[in-house]
Amino acid sequence: MGGKWKGLILFALQDGPLRFGELRRAVAGISERVLIMQLREMETTGLLHREVYHQVPPKVEYSLTEFGHALNDAMAPLGQWGEDNIERIESIPWDRIR
Repeated sequence: MGGKWKGLILFALQDGPLRFGELRRAVAGISERVLIMQLREMETTGLLHREVYHQVPPKVEYSLTEFGHALNDAMAPLGQWGEDNIERIESIPWDRIR
């Protein structure tokens, strides 16, 4: 589970299914192309379920699988650490670190 977007996608889906457009708005800064690639990877690895509703207009929803929920639960303490230390993290001069 690499990359900067997958954790944000997992977080966005923790409260229930979302459609593609809702996910794109929930994960600020992600491009449509990257979101599509990340969703495909996460579906392939079993973290997400993609539900296609055969209607007009077409409707697709993404939700976490049990495996995805378990990963979200495991990452929750790391997210809390980030929130607790956000000021310090934001003050790090990342451009000077090689």
